[in-house]
Amino acid sequence: MPRPPLRLRSPLFALAAASLVMGLASCDRKTEAPVEVPTPAPAPAPITVAATPIVFDRAGFLAAVDTAVAAYASGASLSGQDTLVGRRFMIRQAFGCGGPLPSTAVVSDGLAGWSASEDGQTQRLTLTPGDWTDTALVAGEDPIWEAAEGIWLARPWLRADSCPQVRADQTPAGPAAVSSPQTVGLAAVFEPEGSRLDRRNGRAYSFTIRGEGDQPPPPHTGGYRLVLEGRFTAFPDGRAIRCRASSVDQRPVCIAAVQLDRVAFEDTDGSVLSDWRTG
Repeated sequence: MPRPPLRLRSPLFALAAASLVMGLASCDRKTEAPVEVPTPAPAPAPITVAATPIVFDRAGFLAAVDTAVAAYASGASLSGQDTLVGRRFMIRQAFGCGGPLPSTAVVSDGLAGWSASEDGQTQRLTLTPGDWTDTALVAGEDPIWEAAEGIWLARPWLRADSCPQVRADQTPAGPAAVSSPQTVGLAAVFEPEGSRLDRRNGRAYSFTIRGEGDQPPPPHTGGYRLVLEGRFTAFPDGRAIRCRASSVDQRPVCIAAVQLDRVAFEDTDGSVLSDWRTG
């Protein structure tokens, strides 16, 4: 008896068969572990370096003086290059904080002050640099400068360039108040071959304030400001600051060798009253 002819399989049956074969083949494959991506290491924290000030002010200079005082008093020597040498400075110094000087008062060389005329019509601001050429602080054992004119920084314990705000204690039974000796200063130095036109040679920086018309200058409180600008230079040992003391119980006196470019008087608002420039 003849067999019935084979029927062609439907397309849906063929597709199902193919899917079954692929599924069985995938069961034989091994499951691959996921690839672990390494976590990048955190970037190192930036190193912060304290920048050396481009222009030293009063507080920055007095901090350098404190370092020099401590080294001198302990007998230690500061090693390495002095970063102060060659740096510029603009130092303000308050003066006349207690009002005008009495007519009989004598202002020490190197300190600024102001006085009023007897009729009250004018106020005179003055600063006479001291002659420090032959002092032990400047001359030393190996003098290299022909002249040195000094200016003191009063109240070196005060970092601000304004007048102190502390009130003096009233001690009527105690000794009379005496100003502390000066211990910090700037010595404007002049080389033998340098110009002599910039030297004061005992002449004072002086400026007179006058009132308008017949009116006297208005009362001034808070003192005035002395402005000193220039560049630090070096003593023969390569340091900008030199200290000396006559006793172990005295605070050393320290001065910095400088090339002075500008001296000015300002009021408390920072307005320039008068200035002098070298060169």
